[in-house]
Amino acid sequence: MPEITMLYAGVLGLMVIVIASYPGRRRAAQDISVGHGDDQVLLLGMRRHANFVEAVPMALILMGLIEMNGATPLGVHILGGVLVVSRIAHAVGLKPDTTKNALRGLGAGGSALVILASSVWALWLFASQ
Repeated sequence: MPEITMLYAGVLGLMVIVIASYPGRRRAAQDISVGHGDDQVLLLGMRRHANFVEAVPMALILMGLIEMNGATPLGVHILGGVLVVSRIAHAVGLKPDTTKNALRGLGAGGSALVILASSVWALWLFASQ
């Protein structure tokens, strides 16, 4: 049982509810059923949510697999901690008027690093069997 990954999945599950709630509330307030209706604030909220769901599932799947196949608990905790911090940084750093935001870069880069490290670790564990 990937108990450490379960911890981070729980934390990230709560985070996605928070991130997804903003576009939902904005849609209701602006009476926009589908799409963003040229509402840039809604579009920003949609992108925060979409980026989260684009990166987090793969990271958690990989973390769970490596945890179940012999990864060190500390290593899995490091990956999970970096992922949580990265997703917070990305959501805060994503701005509509610029791509030059350190938190956005940290968030995107940190998430990619977790996926990269977990992928390499998974391949190494597979090859070691």
